[in-house]
Amino acid sequence: MTTPRPHLFGLLAGLFLAASLCFASLVVARAWTHISESQVINVTGSAHKGVRSDLAVWHASFAVEAPALLDAHRQLETDAAKVAAFLRDARQDDYILKPVQVAPINERVRTGDAETTRRVGYRITQAIEVRSRDVESLPKLAGEAAKLMEQGVSLSTDGIDFIYTKAGEAKVEMMAEATRDARNRAEQIAAQGGRTLKELRAARVGVVQINPRYSTATSWEGNNDTSSLEKTITTTVSATFSLR
Repeated sequence: MTTPRPHLFGLLAGLFLAASLCFASLVVARAWTHISESQVINVTGSAHKGVRSDLAVWHASFAVEAPALLDAHRQLETDAAKVAAFLRDARQDDYILKPVQVAPINERVRTGDAETTRRVGYRITQAIEVRSRDVESLPKLAGEAAKLMEQGVSLSTDGIDFIYTKAGEAKVEMMAEATRDARNRAEQIAAQGGRTLKELRAARVGVVQINPRYSTATSWEGNNDTSSLEKTITTTVSATFSLR
């Protein structure tokens, strides 16, 4: 018995529609699964650590002036010996004498309506850098530098840098701590929505800030304080977690 052509077309159309609905259902199900798995949460974790500087660097300089360059050099050698003796008495043997800087001393001389420049001498400056692991000794040493002035040494202090030499190691530890903090925050936020964390998708470390203790100053490049003995190191990690 032959099936009427209109009935055959209707049967085929029904089968095609059913197949289309099944395919569409699969596509929607897969799309929903993809969307569900791609849901993420972005959080920022932080870590803070108080540290004490373990290296101090005192920057200073002394200068001499004389009409002749040779005389200036001789006077500089005499003053350098006095500075070395001062440091030796203070048991500070880790220091560096920087290259000398020579500058001519000129004066203006007016003759009638004309003005000329005449060289009248030379100024030689010697910079010195003193380092010590005894971070409290250098401020005291700088205060006692007046003894050199009493000996005729024209000494000027350019300040003391306080450095934490283990900052690199601390940064690695703190990055891990900041990541754990980010995960804890993400878990708390996800729990409020009845979700749980699946995995860490991405992490980006922020700039490290080394500030005087209790300071919260920040900069795009990261701070590296050398003015204070006690410091706080702060680092952040921006993390992305997928959700279940």
